Amino acid sequence: MNLIKSKRRVADHGEVFTPRWLVENMLDLVKGETERIDSRFLEPACGSGNFLVPVLRRKLAAVEAKYGRSDFEKGHYALLAVMCAYGIELLADNIAECRANMLEVFADYLNLNETDELYLAATYVLSQNLVNGDALTMRTHDGQPITFAEWGYLGKGKFQRRDFRFDLLMQMSSLTQEGSLFAHLGKHEVFAPTKAYPPISVGELACGLLAVL
Repeated sequence: MNLIKSKRRVADHGEVFTPRWLVENMLDLVKGETERIDSRFLEPACGSGNFLVPVLRRKLAAVEAKYGRSDFEKGHYALLAVMCAYGIELLADNIAECRANMLEVFADYLNLNETDELYLAATYVLSQNLVNGDALTMRTHDGQPITFAEWGYLGKGKFQRRDFRFDLLMQMSSLTQEGSLFAHLGKHEVFAPTKAYPPISVGELACGLLAVL
């Protein structure tokens, strides 16, 4: 794998990709979290998915070990694994490639085609979770505040979505650090979503994508 796309991109954006062996070694430092299906990972400069793709592969291995005998649970927990991966990337071609790479791993695992509901649902989730923007300014490429969807699996084919602004999360996290005046506040008092949605199914997620298209 080439670690750079061009010298110009290195000069303009400092774009250098992490080699695969180093990625795996770094992920091994948090091995337990990479193998927990519902643990959330955010890569603030995700490129084409050098870290997020291996994380997804590890999560899908956990799905297979725990739910491989049930196609229904396997599909829904595999989608949850996708839902728990987040990325921000400054360059539009990289974020498009990252989404495609993540989707390919997911689709190959479940043997999906482009018309399957799970494929369409995952495509929609990745469009929300992988953002073309700047992690330093915490804004999207068109200047809007970055907002992430927090997804949870409720069971029986239903998912829950709550939206959080990235900049507010970062500000609020500092309030709960030890020694802060607001450290006594519970998470429910600090990390309030900007929007909450009713439970939603895979089919409804897939229709959400079709509505966007």
